[in-house]
Formats: sequence, structure tokens, C-alpha cells
Amino acid sequence: MNIISLENISKSYSEKALIENISLGINEGDKIGLIGINGTGKSTLLKIIAGIESIDSGNIIKANRARIEYLSQNPEYDDSSTVLQQIFKGNSPEFKLLRKYEEVLHKLQEKRTSEELEALNKRLISLQSSVDTMNLWDLESEAKTVLTKLGINEFNAVMGELSGGQRKRVALASALITPCDLLILDEPTNHMDNESIDWLENYLNGRKGALLMVTHDRYFLDRIANRIIELDCGNLYSYEGNYSLFIEKKLEREALEAASEEKRQNLLRKELAWVKRGAKARSTKQKARLQRFEELSSIEGPQKAAAADISSLSSRLGRKVIEIKDISITIEGKLLIKDFTYTLLRDDRIGIVGPNGIGKSTLMRIISGELKPDKGTIDIGDTVKLGFFSQENQHMDENMRVIEYVREEAEFIAVADGEKISASQMCERFLFDSTMQWTPIGKLSGGERRRLYLLRVLMKAPNVLLLDEPSNDLDIETLKVLEDYLDSFQGAVITVSHDRYFIDRICTKIFYYEGEGRIKQYNGGYEDFIEARQQEEGDNVNNIKKSVEEKSSSVDKNNFKKEKPLKFTYKEQKEYEEIDEVIEGLENKIEECEKAMEASAADYEKLQDLMKEKELLSKELEEKYERWEYLNELAAKIEASKN
Repeated sequence: MNIISLENISKSYSEKALIENISLGINEGDKIGLIGINGTGKSTLLKIIAGIESIDSGNIIKANRARIEYLSQNPEYDDSSTVLQQIFKGNSPEFKLLRKYEEVLHKLQEKRTSEELEALNKRLISLQSSVDTMNLWDLESEAKTVLTKLGINEFNAVMGELSGGQRKRVALASALITPCDLLILDEPTNHMDNESIDWLENYLNGRKGALLMVTHDRYFLDRIANRIIELDCGNLYSYEGNYSLFIEKKLEREALEAASEEKRQNLLRKELAWVKRGAKARSTKQKARLQRFEELSSIEGPQKAAAADISSLSSRLGRKVIEIKDISITIEGKLLIKDFTYTLLRDDRIGIVGPNGIGKSTLMRIISGELKPDKGTIDIGDTVKLGFFSQENQHMDENMRVIEYVREEAEFIAVADGEKISASQMCERFLFDSTMQWTPIGKLSGGERRRLYLLRVLMKAPNVLLLDEPSNDLDIETLKVLEDYLDSFQGAVITVSHDRYFIDRICTKIFYYEGEGRIKQYNGGYEDFIEARQQEEGDNVNNIKKSVEEKSSSVDKNNFKKEKPLKFTYKEQKEYEEIDEVIEGLENKIEECEKAMEASAADYEKLQDLMKEKELLSKELEEKYERWEYLNELAAKIEASKN
């Protein structure tokens, strides 16, 4: 069923066209990830679909009785409400009915005349019947479950006393339990720890109804989305599949566009040479050729969104970097760090993970000098130049212009090759063109402000970078460029992040908060850390099993039947002998397919057929890899059982 369709819609702000003549259909079962550079209009498009923003032109067709629920990037709150009251403040019929029921219950507790009490009791019975019909008695229980999974355990806490991240999670819980046909989420994973994100992935995968979301979390997109739409230079491109398939298909689209553009340029060069030789305008044929030249000249080539380019900026770093010795700190009666010691190395890439509120950002603030530990010492080397990219943007004067904000830090900066570039040139590299550089900061989007703040931090040319939740509000393209920058960064990096892809891409060590102030160190990236934790948990289980087995060793072994020897079935034996050749054959076919795609770049229909063929071959190859792994593990077990 089609839930909503957008036909040739456009939207502009002042002179800036965000969306131009785009069309989009959202169907039941779609799980769509919307991506694009900050400032391209992603949040605006979500608001248009949710019915909050109007459009300049085009049509929006919504299915009868289709219900849409929208979670804003910055939701509004009633500071005086409790968490549960805030949850049920939505405008859905279910929430309105529950509020009416609570209102009548409250009135019944007040002093009333007998006539008023009788009327209220009749009203209460009627409302109870409606609640029964809509099966809403379990809604409060569901709300509490969702809140708990999102890390909110105090249901009667006042909203005004919660942190920004906690308030966002309350709003997310409200959106998740609201019955709707299309759920729209704008950056749902911001301010969430990895455990909560894992739960949210499972919840959304099991949820019925369509989903449209903006998120920078690439693992999240990979595991949930079955369709990616990209907003690029005012145009919308749709790709079937998750984020990994999107990357592959986008490269193929850009290769096809580049081939078409090259063909057009070749034709244009030939026509231009003919025009320069002199055309006799009286010939009909020659007039047609002149007209074709004008048409070719007027066609615009494919536009590409600008990509941030960050040269490696850093100062010389001496042998001594940062020495942390036996630090401990307690805040508001809670022990956050206990007897932590570590010597930071020049090339360290450290990721800090753990539940929210456990003290990750506190450690960053201690290292940066913003906070002093209760005991222990922090010894910072003489050559260390810290750059601290905190969760909250440094105070920005909204009347100040972009270029003025950057120049406050430095007018010129030396890049890796020794060349000096100006603040204006660095702004260009961070996607702030000559027009945007003179835009007041107050007119920038949240993501654009984060990008500007990152530029300012890097303009200091630090040699030790502290990144506290760097992925919050940064688009995927900027994150990818930041990752590339960190690859060549000549210094140490410590990052707190819930973005599992970012940590896996950057870090070679993980600091994990185990609770009660203990911080445990693991080597490797995020996936290595997860494997290590699973291994530890498995070892604990095995120890328990071993203990049980030892206690039951007195049982007469003769009572047990002899186990059958482990061996391949006939079919598995044949598959095991042939699978290497099968995999090699599939890999050769994919390679041939890729060569054919390169040769057919200008033939769109043939290219589409080849892309489908490659997709089928890749899927088959992945299945064979899984079978190869299983059969080889089984072969190893069979061999071990013989010894």
C-alpha cells in the first residue's frame, strides 16, 4: 500500500533552493535511510512529509487515514511534566483518549456533588469501554519497557531536570509507541549508548509499518534500511538495499554519468570545431547542426555535491605526550573513575565506550584540563597542543559571520606539505563557499554549525585530538573526510563515540567502562572489542559448565551410550571437495562482469542488466563463503575427534 507520494515538489529558503522538482513514494514495509551533506535539506524534507513544512510547488498525495509520527532532531518539551506525562502528550487518538481517562479519574478524587459524581462515573465507564475496544491498557507498560531499554528508569522524573540526551530519548520512546503507518525519525541515535542502539535496531527491524530516518550511523543503516535515498544538489536519488549496497550502486551511477558526460563533451568538441570553420547558415542541414551545437552547449553536466577536504594540520609532538597516574573522581556521590593509569603514546587511536552517564566525557574533561580529579595526576608534555571537540558547540555568537569565527582562531595555517592557506580557503574545503562565508552563524543548520566548530578546532593545528561524540549532527560525508584526515594525522586521538562504524574505522585500542569506576583496556577496533567481550562471557559460562561436570564426575560412565563418530554426510563430503573450485569460478564470473560493465558504461540498458547479474553472482558467492566456512570448521572437528 502506498502511504504518501510527493510529485515534483520544490522548496526554497530566501534565495537558496533546497529541493527542486523531486518526486518520492513511500510504501508499506519501506525502511528508508535519507542521507546527504548537512544543509542540503534533509530535515526540511522530513518536515514536509510529516506535514509540518509547506512546499512552494508540486503535489503531496497521502493515503486516506494514513497516520504519520515524526520525531524532530530537537523535540519540544513541557519542563513541568513528568516522563510518563510527556510520553502521552502526543496528538494521536490513543493518547487523547488516555488523557481524557486520566482527567476523569483525577476529577473523581475531588469533592463533588452526587449529581456530578454520577455523571463522571458514567463518563468513566464510557471511556473504559473505549480503552477496552482500542486495547490500550498495556500501553503504559509498553512505554515503561521502551523507556527502560533506552536508559530512562525514573518514570516520574521532571522533564526540566533531565539532560538534553535523556529528553531526546523520552521523545523517541513516545514516537516508538505511537501507533502509525509511517514513523519518521531525525537522528534517533544521537546521545544514545551502544547497548541502547543495539536494542533500537532490533525494535525497528521487528516493527510493522514504514520507516523514514535521517542518521549518520552507517552500521545502523546497514542493519535496518532496505532502501536509501540521497539528497544531492537539490535532486533525489533512490537505491534499493542497505548502506553497503548504496555505496556500490552510487559508484556505478556516477561512473555512468561520467561516461555520458565524456561522450557529450566529445560531441561538443567536434561540433565546436565545425562551427569555428564557418557555417553557411542557408543550408537546412547546417542549420540543424548549429541547433544541435546550441542544445549540447546548454546541457548541464552532472552536479556533484562538494566534499570537505581536510589537509593534515598538526604541530610537532615531542616524546612525552600525556601521563595519567592513579586518577579517581566522584561526582554527586557517584564514583566515575577509580585509580586509572595510562601513558598516552604519540600514535594512539583510542575509543572510549560504555553506557551513558558512566563517566566517559568526564575522563575527556579531566585530560583537557576542564576538570580536576579528586586524586591522582595528569602530566602533559611541553610540546602537546590539545584540540578538544566537545559534545556541545563552543559558544558561538549568532551575529558573527562564518569567516569571522574562523579568523578568530587563525588567519593562516600551514598544511602537511608546508604550504600556507588562508582561513577563507579552509572554509572552502569545509563546504563553506564564498557566499556562505559571509552568512551569520545564526542562519546555519545544526549540522553546519558542528562542521564549522570542527574546522575551528582543527585550525589550532593540534597534535592531540580529543573528540567527544564527534558524529553527533555531522553528516556521513563529513565523517568520512574526518576519518581520512585522522588516517594521516601526526598525533594521538582519543574519542568518545556511540558510532560503532567510526570507532571501528579509527581506533586501535578500546577503553571500556565496566562500572564502579573501573576502565578496562582492549586492543583492536570495536568489532575486536565485541568479540573479546563475547569470548570473556563464553569463558565464564564454560567455567560454570566445567564446575558442574566436575561435581557430577562420580556418575558411572558406563551408563552413557557411546557417542556416534563425527563425520560428513555423502552430500557434504562431495560439496567439501568441490567448493574451492565453485568459489573460484564465481569470483572469475564477477571479474568478467565488472570488465563488461566498464566496457558498457555508455549503454545504460546493458549496464543495468550487468549490474543485476553481478548482484546475483555476489549473493551466490556470499552464500558459498558461508558454506565454505561451515564445511571447513566441520572438517577440523572431524579431524580432532580422530585423535
